[in-house]
Amino acid sequence: MKLISYQHNGTDSYGALLGDRIVDLRAVFGARAVDLKALIAAGLLSEAAAAVQKADATATASTLALGDVQLLPVIPNPGKIVCVGLNYGEHVRETGREITEQPTLFLRVAESQVAHGEPIVLPPESSKLDYEGEIAIVIGQGGRRISEADAWKHIAGYACYNDATLRDWQSATPQWTAGKNFWRTGGFGPWLVTRDDIADGQVMTLVTRLNGQEMQRTTTDKLIHSIPRQIAHISAFMPLAAGDVIVTGTPGGVGAKRTPPVWMKAGDVVEIEVDAIGILRNGIRAE
Repeated sequence: MKLISYQHNGTDSYGALLGDRIVDLRAVFGARAVDLKALIAAGLLSEAAAAVQKADATATASTLALGDVQLLPVIPNPGKIVCVGLNYGEHVRETGREITEQPTLFLRVAESQVAHGEPIVLPPESSKLDYEGEIAIVIGQGGRRISEADAWKHIAGYACYNDATLRDWQSATPQWTAGKNFWRTGGFGPWLVTRDDIADGQVMTLVTRLNGQEMQRTTTDKLIHSIPRQIAHISAFMPLAAGDVIVTGTPGGVGAKRTPPVWMKAGDVVEIEVDAIGILRNGIRAE
């Protein structure tokens, strides 16, 4: 099942895709689940899937054309966005760093995100905007000290992510917060593919393209710290909650480490494709 958050006629909602139509799940669940995060937290994904199957069979549910809505980041209001850095060997090597025993983590804020189809914003404070294609996981069942063996069942689903970064702001200090949190720089979408559609441990292929040219390619079996390891490590020091997002790391090929460096500029188009999910596409515009 593919789930989206969107805005239609000035009202925020969420739904499931049936081809190029949207089943309006907010109309189905009402006050029981006012947004996608609440749906996940309430444990209603199976009920949502049944509602979508019924809509497909009867064509009686409230639907909208995908082209008539403004997409929002998959989870517009996550409690936490935890990003994993230096999690593919090729990227570790190109940065000249060492593999760490524990995952390298940093945080993003919700206001730094944009949806599929929205522009990533290049601010006037920098000209060194870099792409980072990644896979995001959305937590379905929260918990603390989640074991690696139990980690898969805590996942609601997966989405594409572009952890776009202002490299000069990132490298100005040992802490990465500023470079990773400029307003409207993190692409998150186009939708959430629920866990039941992607087998636990399935090897996914991740590709980043800039203006049609392939810049990054990897598979998830090359992750240094696996998805279960990430969930176990993060939940050891803070509880994870439904709707929280973990961004799992980018592979080698970032623009900053090319010769000469490649920076995204106004008018560019960047795509993050994951074979099991879809394509996240964002243009670049100057602020």
